[in-house]
Amino acid sequence: MKHFRRDALAALCLAGLLGATAAAADTARPNVVLILADDLGYMDIGANNPKSFYETPNIDGLAARGMRFTQGYAACPVCSPTRASIMTGKYPQRMGITDFIGGKRTGRLKPAPNQDHLALEEVTIAERFRDAGYVTFFAGKWHLGDGDYSPNAQGFGPGLTGSGQFYYPPSDVPPPDSRDDPKTTDRIANEAVSFIEAHKDTPFFAYLPFLAVHTPIKARPELVAKYETKRASAPADAWGQERERKVRLVQNHALYAAMLEQMDTAIGRVLAALDRSGLTDRTIIVFTSDNGGLSTSEGHPTSNLPLRGGKGWPYEGGIRTPWIIRAPGVTKPNSVCDKPVITIDFYPTLLELAGLPLAPSQKADGVSLVPVLKGGELRRSTPLFWHYPHYGNQGGAPCGAARDGDWKLIEWFEDGSLELFDLRDDPGERKNLAPENHEKAQELRTKLIAWRADTHAVMPTPNLDFDGKPAPPAERKATP
Repeated sequence: MKHFRRDALAALCLAGLLGATAAAADTARPNVVLILADDLGYMDIGANNPKSFYETPNIDGLAARGMRFTQGYAACPVCSPTRASIMTGKYPQRMGITDFIGGKRTGRLKPAPNQDHLALEEVTIAERFRDAGYVTFFAGKWHLGDGDYSPNAQGFGPGLTGSGQFYYPPSDVPPPDSRDDPKTTDRIANEAVSFIEAHKDTPFFAYLPFLAVHTPIKARPELVAKYETKRASAPADAWGQERERKVRLVQNHALYAAMLEQMDTAIGRVLAALDRSGLTDRTIIVFTSDNGGLSTSEGHPTSNLPLRGGKGWPYEGGIRTPWIIRAPGVTKPNSVCDKPVITIDFYPTLLELAGLPLAPSQKADGVSLVPVLKGGELRRSTPLFWHYPHYGNQGGAPCGAARDGDWKLIEWFEDGSLELFDLRDDPGERKNLAPENHEKAQELRTKLIAWRADTHAVMPTPNLDFDGKPAPPAERKATP
């Protein structure tokens, strides 16, 4: 009996030691909070644009505590493809998601087929973290499939409720009144704060895809009143032209500013919850947007100047977005990276920061940015590519693009015309160098065609039913 008790006591001590070791290991693993804004332009945050009409102190503070990327890109000028790229680390063309889910515009060309969901065979970043013992969280805009393809089936949940694009954790607490929280911004923050406080001792991966600042443009009334007053001393409206669309050239939209401030405040609440819970020093935070700011349609709420165009266009205003990563112990405060990066890079970066490998059978197009976050060099040997074989609601037409160093090529599929820009000297993409530098344009086009073949990117086809007017010339410049 004595031997039994001694053995049992030893077993209990060993179990306690193993449990403590496991708990210590969990404590050592970093948490991850991935924040995605919707339609937020590169020039919309103060960290990128000190003269911005908008006020984003919490986002700016996050940049001051981490690394800000001045040439961070979305994988597409519209939402769903970029979201798919973040979830998988792959170019969205590999998943057949090349437009926002539900997009059906046609023109001189019939757009390429577009999948209406992210396939379950894809291993999402949430599934990788969940399978490694992380608790996962989701609240906000999914836009990668409904029903059997909801976030509940892709590594989040279970039990998320919603339909269509939007899903939230189940809760007994009524959501905020829609008058004060028309974009569910505060609801997302409330749920995230509760989740963080309930999981202080468990590693977690939290994905917060806000609905702001997408249309319809709505915000808390008192915030709108604040910016209406501020607008009185802001520059008056000014407009340019991008093909047949007018493009906003001034930031002065009070409703948009109020909607953005409400999101910024919500992000501040999430950061404060991490501070209160003692998790700031072991939580990686990523902030970005799914595409550039909306400037050429649907209310024209923001200006991306000096960048050209906006959401739905292959110009820098449509694909360059705010990009911030704060990784404690890795990134230096107020650090800046000027190298081109893209949303397919988040997947391998976050896995490496957490000490997790890619799945054995998995192919990722992105590269880990950990060397860059540590102050080293970017390890990418290929250009960046885009493929948008659709007509955007914002006026853009089917096109592809490639960026190789400072060179950027845009290929318009309607007529095969090419635009070539030197972004170092011409970040606003005003001077098309393709006619005078035909060799460089063809070199990049050859790389773009090879990439499309590798990713099985589907091209648009002639539309025999098209009876509209000829498409406007691809070379028409935006008025500065």
